[in-house]
Amino acid sequence: MAAGLTASCARRHFFQADARLTTAPAGPTPPDSVWATAGRHYNRHSKLYHVFLGAHHRAVWAAPVRAPILNLRTAVPGAGPLTPTKLGGGFQSTSLTLVAPDTRPYVLRSLDKDPSRILPKIYRKTFVANFLRDATSAGNPYGALVVAPLAQALGVPHCTPRLFYVPTDATELGSPEANERLRGKLVLLEQKYSGPQVRSPQAPTAQDFVDDEDMRKRLYADPHARPDGQALLRARLLDVLIGDWDRHAGQWQWAELPDPAHAGRLLYAPVPKDRDQAFFRISDGAVPWLMTRKFAVRHLVTFKTRIHDVQALTGQGRFVDQRGLCGLTSRDFDQAASFVQQHLPDSTLARAVRQLPPAVYALEGPRLLRDLQARRRQLPRVVHQYYLLKARRPTVAGTNQVDHFVVQRTPDSTTVSIYCRSLGTDSLYYRRTFLSRETRRLTLEGLGSHDVFEVIGHGLPLVVHGGEGTDVVQSTTKRGLKFEQEANGELSVAAPRSKKEQFDNYDRLTDE
Repeated sequence: MAAGLTASCARRHFFQADARLTTAPAGPTPPDSVWATAGRHYNRHSKLYHVFLGAHHRAVWAAPVRAPILNLRTAVPGAGPLTPTKLGGGFQSTSLTLVAPDTRPYVLRSLDKDPSRILPKIYRKTFVANFLRDATSAGNPYGALVVAPLAQALGVPHCTPRLFYVPTDATELGSPEANERLRGKLVLLEQKYSGPQVRSPQAPTAQDFVDDEDMRKRLYADPHARPDGQALLRARLLDVLIGDWDRHAGQWQWAELPDPAHAGRLLYAPVPKDRDQAFFRISDGAVPWLMTRKFAVRHLVTFKTRIHDVQALTGQGRFVDQRGLCGLTSRDFDQAASFVQQHLPDSTLARAVRQLPPAVYALEGPRLLRDLQARRRQLPRVVHQYYLLKARRPTVAGTNQVDHFVVQRTPDSTTVSIYCRSLGTDSLYYRRTFLSRETRRLTLEGLGSHDVFEVIGHGLPLVVHGGEGTDVVQSTTKRGLKFEQEANGELSVAAPRSKKEQFDNYDRLTDE
């Protein structure tokens, strides 16, 4: 195996100093462009190294691509000069937020990463740092270019990234640190969905764009706001199709839209971001194959012809799914699969794959197209597995307003209805029937305020989490019920009352 990985110390000069190629491919090169590679340092190993650590996308990282030289005054046609505002990017990639004269935000992100930053300092100068850095080659640096046309075809709001080269003498990036960290690199420039000033052709009626945490706060505070479950499911099936396993809550923005079906209500539609792990290929070497087994780092799922391990592939987004998909039925999932298949014909897939730079397409294009076509055909089967995963242990949450949960249990099914008085005469906030053959346990979350949980009959095991406030559980039995409560809340269990007493009690709690 290569000494650079097995040596006790991390290589001091692991990354290429300059993405620009000193010897350009034959043919004319415009004066405002250069020939460069995303990371030729990943492709300098022997075939034996590939056997143990994997070929990954090493050839893609080393492929020569032509990229325009970054000029913030002209990078976005018609937008005017972009002004750098904030350097970020967490512990791996480097990102730079920019603002156009009309206040629209943009972001500049480096293709290459340094994941060794997540290590404790004691390991950053060891072979472990080499291993983590080398694993970056499992990602396809140009995958985001393919995803944009697919998202467009499905009506999923998306960015349309553009490739640039930052010259080694760049001084316009706002700070010495930003200039230093981005000089000599290939980067993607794309619009950033954040704030009310953003406009998107995919969401022309959007009033605001917020992150996942703020979206949830708004849902909890106002029952007039709902997540757009159908839109989220289409976006999640796109994740499945392209093998993007890295879909945790930080990878989403949400567009605030008027609900066309209910005047005065709002829908939050998902806006996926950061497609760094699309078409991820990790398990093609002995060491990473062992590392990604179910007993180890299972969520690092390799993109291949067959969609496999749906639980791991979708697992990073389970908390996003929990709130956004809990109202959808098996039929909704089946219809979403048909929608994706119908709106991604072979011509659309081929056009998307052609967005790869020519040298990259020559390496990966035909194979990627065949894999996408095969994965599209598998969607009905995969969607059924996905639905069963979501139906197994669902969580149904109320709001921070006064909610009245009515749970009707039978041996075969359990119907959950949530009523919220602040909605007015049409106080029904949520309703769904869960089937006992699909669901093992159901959790109800009352969140804030004073909630009433009315449980009728026997059926699914039920967990009642009262949250904050003074909550009341009225049940015909305690069998199959588990109660939880926040430290600053209070939960009391009472025998069922007559219908008049139940509504009188609800009126009293509502008025408090």
